[in-house]
Amino acid sequence: MAQIAYVNIYTKDLERSVAFFEKTLGLTRNFVDVEHGYASFAAGPIQLGVAVAADDDGQWTGRHTGIGFAVDDLEAEFVRLQALGVEFAAAPERYPWGGFMALVKDPDGNIYYLDEVAATHG
Repeated sequence: MAQIAYVNIYTKDLERSVAFFEKTLGLTRNFVDVEHGYASFAAGPIQLGVAVAADDDGQWTGRHTGIGFAVDDLEAEFVRLQALGVEFAAAPERYPWGGFMALVKDPDGNIYYLDEVAATHG
């Protein structure tokens, strides 16, 4: 049976993205390979890869990724990230189906879900 082992997102600036995922979002860095333009982070049961998009004309960065990060307290995380100057595409919102999510942008404009999963399942 196949399982997802990693998901890659693309960046124009590896150092800036490494700082965002490690210092801002708090992911644990597995490694950074500057020569090959790649970094890996522990992100729960899968790995998150950050790869430099060579000759990016906007097709690899600045997009909604569909990737969701689970947080324990979305409101607190929203306040914390805003204080760090992180841009949001959408503030936290409670949905009729029970979800509680926000949309956060990385330095390349890639968009991710921040999801208080416990709000849906708790």
